[in-house]
Order: sequence, then C-alpha cells, then structure tokens
Amino acid sequence: MLIDTVAWVRIEKGRILCARPRGKDVFYIPGGKREGAESDVETLLREIREELAVALDPDTAVHVGTYEAAIPGTLGTAGLPKGAVVRMACYTAEGEGEPEPSSEIEEMAWFSYADRELVPPVDQLLFDDLAATGELA
Repeated sequence: MLIDTVAWVRIEKGRILCARPRGKDVFYIPGGKREGAESDVETLLREIREELAVALDPDTAVHVGTYEAAIPGTLGTAGLPKGAVVRMACYTAEGEGEPEPSSEIEEMAWFSYADRELVPPVDQLLFDDLAATGELA
C-alpha cells in the first residue's frame, strides 16, 4: 500500500517546522494526503491552510525532493498498516500568516538534526538531505 503525501519544508535559523497532530505522539513535517486528483501544489496549499492557518503562494512553491520509506515494525505505526510505504513530496513555499496549530494540530516545534529520531523514517530522509546541504543545524 502506498500512502501519497505532500509536505511543506519551512526552515528558520537551521531548524525545520514540525507538527504533532491531535491524538498522535509523533511529529511530522506539516502536510498531508492528496485528495482525489489534486496536484502536489494543490494538496500543499490545502493541507497547510487546514493545519497551520498559513496561506501559501502557489507561485513560490519549489520542489526540494520526494522521499519514500516503509512503515517500520510488525503492526505499523501511527495508525498506518504494516507494510505500507509513505511517499512524501516536499516543497518550500512562501506564505501569508505565521504558523499556528489548527483544530488538526496539537503542537508545533522547530527541530534540528539532533531531533531526527523523533520523526518517522520518511521524514528522517529529508532531515539527512537538509543536514548534508547545511540547511538543518
């Protein structure tokens, strides 16, 4: 099973914005699953507006990478089925408004590379790339 997601990469002072959804104990790069025939950018705009109340400018969206990783463990994690693979298309984009948790998000945090183990495997791949380019402290 492939879980197709899109994520917003927002880095400030060497740290990346992460969010923890209500009822979950894991932080993720903000974003979410595609609905229907949405494009990556359409998904990104909708998810970030819903999760963080930021209106992203589609003309500034830049693809920074697409990552895939299997869900570890025998039972799956975060409510995802065992054997599932998560694909995460990552974009930077400028927007209006400061990120703030919405009804879907319990908590936000700014993570450095030292926090890599606190995010799922697919997010860890992004952390690795950002640390290698010096963008993530």
